[in-house]
Amino acid sequence: MNKHILYEGKKIYYNTYGKGKPVFLVHGFGEDGTVWDNQVEFLNPKFKLIVPDLPGSGNSEMIDDMSMEGMAEIIHTIIHEENLDKATIVGHSMGGYITLALAEKYWNHVDAFGLMHSTTFADSEEKKSIRRKAIEFILKNGAYEFLKTATPNLFSDEFRDKEPGFIDEYISNLNNFSASSLVKYYDAMIQRPDRTAILKNTTVPILFVMGKYDNAIPVNDGLKQCHLAGKTYFHILKHSGHMGMLEESAATNCILEKFLQEN
Repeated sequence: MNKHILYEGKKIYYNTYGKGKPVFLVHGFGEDGTVWDNQVEFLNPKFKLIVPDLPGSGNSEMIDDMSMEGMAEIIHTIIHEENLDKATIVGHSMGGYITLALAEKYWNHVDAFGLMHSTTFADSEEKKSIRRKAIEFILKNGAYEFLKTATPNLFSDEFRDKEPGFIDEYISNLNNFSASSLVKYYDAMIQRPDRTAILKNTTVPILFVMGKYDNAIPVNDGLKQCHLAGKTYFHILKHSGHMGMLEESAATNCILEKFLQEN
C-alpha cells in the first residue's frame, strides 16, 4: 500500500506490505525503495515490510535537514505513523548509516538491525576526497550523467559480464534524481560520525551482509566490526559487489528471512 507522511510540510512516501513482525528496508544513495523489490516479493507473506523512499528519492521531497540524523527522523516518524513499538531496520549502504543514526537516538524502537554493504566507520580522508570529486562532477554534469557513470562500478565484474542488459535497464530508471539531492546525500555521508560504539553498547542482534567484490565497503571493514557486538550474524555474498540484493537476490532473501525469523 502506498502511503505518505507530511514532515515539516514535505511529502515523504513509503510502501507497506504484508502482516506480522515489522521490518523497515531502507535504501541507499542513488536508489529508491524499488531496489528491494525482490526481497519484498519473497518476504511479504511472513512479515510487515515498510519500504520508504528517502527524502529526495522516488517521489519524496527533500527536507531541510538531509543529514543522516535528519533522515533517521523520517524513519522515526513513520514508526509512530504505523503505531509500532519496535521494528527491525535493515539499511543498504547509506541506508545503513541512517539505520545507525536511528539506533543511536531511538534505540527503544529498534529490536534488531541489519547493515547491508554498510559500515559503522566514518569516511576516511581518502573517501571524503572521492565524494567531493563526485560532487564536482554532479554539479557540472548533472545527476543522471553521474549515476550512469558510477552505477556499473557498484556491481561485480562477474555480474556485469553476465547481466549487462539488467544493469542498463537499472540505470535507465535512475533519471528522477536531482543534482541537489545527490549532493546533499554526499555531504551528509562526508559529515557523518563514526558510530562503532553502537556495536559495543547495543544489546540487540545485528546482521552484516558484505559483498566479496564490494569496492565501496570492503569486506575487511565488516571483519573489523562484526566481533564488537554481543550477537552478530555475518555473511559474505561470494559473487556480489555492492548490490547484493540485486546480484544475489535469492541468497540475500534467505539471509534476511533467517535473521528476521530468529530475532
